[in-house]
Amino acid sequence: MRYLALCLLMSLLLGWSMTDQIHAEDLPAIKVVLCGDSTVQNYNLPNDKRGWGQVIGEFLSDKVTIVNLAAGGRSTKTFIKEGRLDKALAQNADYALIQFGHNDSHKKDRPESTDADGDYKTYLEQYISSFDAKNVKMVFVTPMHRRVFRDGKLVTWLLRYRNAMIEVAKKHDQPLVDLYMHSEVLMEALGEEDSAYLSCNEKDRSHFSPAGAKAMALCILKDLQQQNHPLAAYIKPEVASKIKQSTYPNLAPVPEGQ
Repeated sequence: MRYLALCLLMSLLLGWSMTDQIHAEDLPAIKVVLCGDSTVQNYNLPNDKRGWGQVIGEFLSDKVTIVNLAAGGRSTKTFIKEGRLDKALAQNADYALIQFGHNDSHKKDRPESTDADGDYKTYLEQYISSFDAKNVKMVFVTPMHRRVFRDGKLVTWLLRYRNAMIEVAKKHDQPLVDLYMHSEVLMEALGEEDSAYLSCNEKDRSHFSPAGAKAMALCILKDLQQQNHPLAAYIKPEVASKIKQSTYPNLAPVPEGQ
């Protein structure tokens, strides 16, 4: 899978993106709302943790306003039941990025748990219908891997949720960023030891350091760029050039001093 993904990556790197031809000054200002869990959320500083939603704005034009409503511990189900989806809809955003799966995958007796082949899909469809009613353009983001290795390969705990999200996106013709795949290629290319700096600390294999969160954000932007998605036009030119030419490990440069 990694070999095929890398081959696809290299072939796409040779292409010319339509979004490269759009000048930033011609773009309208937009608002992007984020719905997700602790791997997406904002953290109060100082803190060793970052969610990708906290840093993605650094790579985008100042015409983009990011409203990050992601919250730790939430799933597709509890985000809705706690009224957080209603708050997201009230933003009247232009775009919504939706990433869930980590907490949905918890044990069945947990209130946040959902079944990848059952209510997880139903809740994802509720996000689609809710944002569609508000004329908000949605992008699904599959949950990235937990950085847990077995015999040199990442464990596939979230694969069923990734596959379910892809199935729903295809059924309803929704754009999707496959962060599960991108994170797999990135982490396995680096290896367990050399990818350690992506994590917020030695024991936590789910949450990200500032460098790790930026790597996830850049993977998302690279995918949008490859799709010629309208949001890719808002990537800062110097960032767009870098991610277009980079291989996966180079999307996650090691911080100085490590």
